[in-house]
Amino acid sequence: MAQTELNLDHDVSWFLLPSYWAKMLVALISFICFANSYDGDFVFDDSEAIINNKDLRAETPLGDLWHHDFWGSKLSSNTSHKSYRPLTVLTFRINYLFAGGFYPVGFHVINIILHCTISVLMVDVFSILLGGLQFSNKGRRLNLAPKTSLLAALLFAVHPVHTECVAGIVGRADLLCALFFLLSFLGYCKAFRENKEGHNFSIFWVLVSVILGAIAMLCKEQGITILAINYNYYYSLNAWLLLCPWWLCFDWSMGCIPLIKSVSDWRIIALAALWFCLIGLICQALCSEDSHKRRILTLGLGFLIIPFLPASNLFFRVGFVIAERVIYLPSIGYCILFTYGFSLLSKQAKKKKILAVAVLGILLINVMRCALRSSQWRSEEQLFRSALSVCPLNAKVHYNVGKNLADKGNQSAAIKYYREAVRLNPKYVHAMNNLGNILKERNELQEAEELLSLAVQIQPDFAAAWMNLGIVQNSLRRFEEAEQSYWTAIKHRKKYPDCYYNLGRLYADLNRHIDALNAWRNATVLKPEHSLAWNNMIILLDNTGNLAQAEAVGREALELIPNDHSLMFSLANVLGKSQKYKESEALFLKAIKANPNAASYHGNLAVLYHRWGNLDLAKKHYEVSLKLDPMAPGTKENYNLLRRKLEQLQKKAVFAGTMARVFVYGTLKKGQPNYKHMINTAKGLAKFQGRGRTVEKYPLVIAGKYNIPYMLNIPGTGHHIAGEIYSVDDQMLQFLDEFEGCPDMYQRTLMRIEVVEWEGKGGADEGVLECFVYSTTTYPPEWVGLPYYDSYDSSGKHGLSYVLRESRD
Repeated sequence: MAQTELNLDHDVSWFLLPSYWAKMLVALISFICFANSYDGDFVFDDSEAIINNKDLRAETPLGDLWHHDFWGSKLSSNTSHKSYRPLTVLTFRINYLFAGGFYPVGFHVINIILHCTISVLMVDVFSILLGGLQFSNKGRRLNLAPKTSLLAALLFAVHPVHTECVAGIVGRADLLCALFFLLSFLGYCKAFRENKEGHNFSIFWVLVSVILGAIAMLCKEQGITILAINYNYYYSLNAWLLLCPWWLCFDWSMGCIPLIKSVSDWRIIALAALWFCLIGLICQALCSEDSHKRRILTLGLGFLIIPFLPASNLFFRVGFVIAERVIYLPSIGYCILFTYGFSLLSKQAKKKKILAVAVLGILLINVMRCALRSSQWRSEEQLFRSALSVCPLNAKVHYNVGKNLADKGNQSAAIKYYREAVRLNPKYVHAMNNLGNILKERNELQEAEELLSLAVQIQPDFAAAWMNLGIVQNSLRRFEEAEQSYWTAIKHRKKYPDCYYNLGRLYADLNRHIDALNAWRNATVLKPEHSLAWNNMIILLDNTGNLAQAEAVGREALELIPNDHSLMFSLANVLGKSQKYKESEALFLKAIKANPNAASYHGNLAVLYHRWGNLDLAKKHYEVSLKLDPMAPGTKENYNLLRRKLEQLQKKAVFAGTMARVFVYGTLKKGQPNYKHMINTAKGLAKFQGRGRTVEKYPLVIAGKYNIPYMLNIPGTGHHIAGEIYSVDDQMLQFLDEFEGCPDMYQRTLMRIEVVEWEGKGGADEGVLECFVYSTTTYPPEWVGLPYYDSYDSSGKHGLSYVLRESRD
């Protein structure tokens, strides 16, 4: 078969590399362009498509991906974006699974690898597009065009307009679509490969091509709606972005590019230039006598125009007028036409090397531009601020800069940008809503109400603005209007847990406790992880004395949100009031571990220890609380009470010869199996002082396989338990702690003991003493149903003799 009339490589002064090395060079250059985006954050649309997309999480069935849009909403929902990209979402889910969470590095690395792979494939694609599929009699391809295909592939690899697709994670949809699009194209070309016998048509490769094309569609569709006029100027801007990709912006909407409204607008020149060039190229493609030239121009224009049509607003209106990501595939056509033009110039030029150096300069500039633009996509702050100089009239740019500042706590600066967004677009309800929120937090309630009222007037179904308006009205103590605003928000958004939460707060302020609990319960039904609603239910039930119900709600909440320290804290308070000290202590300590700088956590744990009788630990946590927050309400007063009590105990200890008083009621009494320890001076000093009984009633049971006596710490139930009072030194007290398994099995707390018979010196005249007693708050529920005793004797009529430790299994 004869060679074609036009050989693009013949007159081009450019690199000639073997195919393998050409692909390695393209891969390396494309990697260099975008490598610095690998450790960027999730930015812009990444939050909704990835972080807030439940389809990425393991608990969402894989089958749901086929019924949801790109953002995780049901396709049947009225609020769905209708963008159907299940395979792209599947790759995000795999990223999430292997990374073990939302860590952006893995997501970015995959995007970079995809672009490098596509750029390498372009070497083969451009070799076919520029060289054709003609074969020699021996079955070898003619016109491989290695120089021009390398140039075109490099142009594609380093084009700065691709930054959004590579550095923005949601751009993966375009990358995957392009990858399978090109594989489908290469598969189709393989189906028509010639051999020595002539054409060898392969049905297999045609089917492979069709399947790959279908996969490409499942990676990225083109959302389409209805057509409007005056979009021709935007086509010229898209063309300009391909020719000179210096001014790039993450969002070109909202006044960034004013429409052409008059024939006197100078921008019509750009429109005329675009159509002049396109018509000229189309004429050349149709009318040229050179078949190779016609094929190259036709393919170049086809790749430039056809992939762009779904986003062109020509047949249907889509949600944007310009978006850099939609130029990813059309840029193939641009690279073909650029390379073809370069070959024609090289053919005419006398100094071909100067022309080659100029093209090399363009490539280097593009590499630097890619690196700079990739760095701007590393964080939302850099991305949004980079757009201010490109699109100063874009209200959305100012809105996003303001939102980013507000999220970082810089409210003053955020207000400035929100106000500018509203000035540029007086109907920008989302900017009004966010500005109103900040003003509400700054207690500028009057202006906040005006903005939010205007927002719901412009968009009556704006549920978030209705809710925020209700919050402002509540702050202004206009409760009836606030309630109405909340219910209006819920009317427009049936499943609105945050609104139910705020409605519950309103009812709580009005002492409508049942209504408040119902509202918060609705919030937790709609959003089981709504920590604030759970917390408010626990606190309200606690404050109204419903401790059992508060405990039940707290346990239910922690089942659903096991690592929420605020819930641990609230439930710990309830358990402490129910005298479940050990469990309360464990929850307090867990909450403090999660949030060690919360003064209230330390303060309330100190109150628990104070009530429990662990005064040294109480003192420690009071001091930590006051260090974290010297103005903590009530903490300083409680601390002073504790200090006075410790001083009194210290005076009594000095008077009693630094001996502590212990009340024993079980096997340590005289005549009982373990009394030997009380008289073993090697373990410390214990001096019998007299007999007494508990002032309050407690259950004393004999339980377990070893018939051990237990005092259950349930005040008010059982009997006044009889026992013996001893004065012990620190060594004996330490032994008793170890012997009783304190604090795991028993807890040592101060209890009031009524003196029945006194043999010691001093103290008996008080009638009632404070003594350390070992009791338990941790026990099987069935123990409460055992017989209660007022005095323990191992050899008593009960027949439950104590089993000594040395005799146990």
